[in-house]
Amino acid sequence: MELLKFDRQNAEIVEAPKPVMNPVPTPALHPVLNPHKQLELKPAISVVGLGYVGAVSMACLSALGHRCVGVDVDARKVAQISAGESPIHEKDLGETLLSGVDAGLISATDDLEQAVRDTDVTFVSVGTPTAADGGCDYRYIKAAAESMARGLAEKEGFHVFVMRCSIPPGTTLSVMAPILEQLSGKTAGEDFGICFNPEFLREGVAIADFHNPPKTVIGTTDMRSAAVMRDIYAPVDADPIFTSIEAAEMVKYVDNVWHATKVCFANEVGRLCKPSGVDSREVMDIFVQDHKLNLSAYYLKPGFAYGGSCLPKEVRAVQHMAEAAGIDLPMIGNLERSNREHINEALRMIRASGASRVGILGLAFKPGTDDLRESPILEVMSALHAEGIALRVHDEAITADTPLEGQLAYVRHGSKGGADLAEKLPAMLRDDLDAVIEGAEVLVITHASDAYREVARRSNVRAVIDLVGLFSDPVTTAAPVHGIGW
Repeated sequence: MELLKFDRQNAEIVEAPKPVMNPVPTPALHPVLNPHKQLELKPAISVVGLGYVGAVSMACLSALGHRCVGVDVDARKVAQISAGESPIHEKDLGETLLSGVDAGLISATDDLEQAVRDTDVTFVSVGTPTAADGGCDYRYIKAAAESMARGLAEKEGFHVFVMRCSIPPGTTLSVMAPILEQLSGKTAGEDFGICFNPEFLREGVAIADFHNPPKTVIGTTDMRSAAVMRDIYAPVDADPIFTSIEAAEMVKYVDNVWHATKVCFANEVGRLCKPSGVDSREVMDIFVQDHKLNLSAYYLKPGFAYGGSCLPKEVRAVQHMAEAAGIDLPMIGNLERSNREHINEALRMIRASGASRVGILGLAFKPGTDDLRESPILEVMSALHAEGIALRVHDEAITADTPLEGQLAYVRHGSKGGADLAEKLPAMLRDDLDAVIEGAEVLVITHASDAYREVARRSNVRAVIDLVGLFSDPVTTAAPVHGIGW
């Protein structure tokens, strides 16, 4: 296996050759014109898993001129992608997919073996849910690797497999690579390449993040694969960071655990400030002005609990890894406890109001997405529903037609509230905001939305529980406004 030579100081590859693209089959190479009007060939890319990361990646890669083949076992997603329709709620994704389909750059299938045979690079973005023991469930990775290996066995030329899932360090080389080698009869680093390329896409602004990435991290073990990846990302990042596969895998976890840490830190500041009458929002507004030492303002605002498809799952994964290694990580080990305390505090405030009818404004874990995976408000709603409190819910990105079953089943080991509400949520959802506030005694706001601000101001509820700091001037509201940290 040809190993990479790194310039560690400048974080770049030294002496990495340009990739040699497959001479066959012809359909795997899409001709584009470069600025010098010379015909060049861009690698064709297959994307396994058409969820958030897969759908966004495929749409954006096609916008860079790559012919892309999306692969998923879900026939509904395959049909939507083939028609240029977004399978999820994400800003600009539908338009980007449709442009790719109209240009003949995007297609979709459930045949992963054929997709590998017809492309040069395969991006793997399948699900990695939490297993029953809190670790990582590898079944979707293994299933994809088996199909990819069968496709690899029947093709000529060098193929690059790019893992993008959130997985414990070592997984790419210990789980996916052996399956590819054993079933294909080929050797990693010689006949095919393996990379780990973590994504740093924020749901709601994922398209913009792809074209203006905070960083591009590529872990690999051979120079040929590194060169292929460098050229793919050249239009959006001329200086990617090359490292080992294990380091790239760990970076993804460390980034998300840090984001989870920032959320908990800001929320604990809020609870610390409130008894003293100190405005925690003012404190944190001052705190985040220090970009030199405090790094970034993102997440550092008192608010509600963290949730979503990444932070809860990866905090648990790091805890699981530490326990397996006999390592005590007190702060990380208490992130879930801190997050749970915020959920419990929201419950206490709602219960203290004495309300029997509650309106919930915002259901997904953040605005601008229809992702319910481990949304913290589901835990609150589950407890309230069990106590007989009537709930009506509105979300600007979720309707009665939004498919919820798959998301809630995905987090069955991580979100008890989501599992308990799986069958009851559709009956609680309302498309009309007025239908939510009508008869409600208390409004709970989890999304920073102008529409929610206005409807709360004109409502006749007993109280507004603002979990996102939507009201900086509560005096302008008819009902009293309460936050967890203010």
